[in-house]
Amino acid sequence: MNAATVTAPLVAAIETAWTAIQTRHEDVPEVVVTIGSGSGPKGLTLGHFAADRWVRGEEAVHELFVGGEGLARGGADVLGTLLHEAAHAAAQTRGVQDTSRQGRYHNKKFKAIAESFGLTVEHDARIGWSVTTLAAGTSTEYAATVAALDAAITAHRRAEAQPVSGGRKSNNNGAAAVCGCGRKIRASLTVFAEGPILCGLCGEEFEPEEGGE
Repeated sequence: MNAATVTAPLVAAIETAWTAIQTRHEDVPEVVVTIGSGSGPKGLTLGHFAADRWVRGEEAVHELFVGGEGLARGGADVLGTLLHEAAHAAAQTRGVQDTSRQGRYHNKKFKAIAESFGLTVEHDARIGWSVTTLAAGTSTEYAATVAALDAAITAHRRAEAQPVSGGRKSNNNGAAAVCGCGRKIRASLTVFAEGPILCGLCGEEFEPEEGGE
């Protein structure tokens, strides 16, 4: 099979699906579609929206990443991934901070946008309101888009085997985090998972420190 017969129709179908979402939600911006490996030490990444990653002349363009492994789930679930990322994209356009913890924790602002986009949203202790599925009726509304995605998905990527690391992953002092004014704290991962911790001085959330445990 020629790679072009896999890649070109797939990217075209994803771009067409994104246009269908934009038609219904006009604050969803243009994106550059990329497809690649979603395998990582923390599991599979089905999709990701990244603001201003591409440059076209003097203009910045956002990126939409779609993990090749997630294509195995079929058109309806891929549409669910696109709607999830479109909700992030709309939040960017609106100037709404819909995540924290370096984009990992999804707050109730994201939940509200995602639900308005036709998704059902469930809470996860680690990543917040991030677990999304198509709400009843959304597949029907996007029936032609789902059919086009199904037709274009003729292959999917195998997940990479991840090495099992040995030794301890954290110490007894918990994880380090820093706020906007530079204050640092340590707390257990369980405490961080329960919800945002705000600084009493600057009002910003304590974020995990880069390179910290």
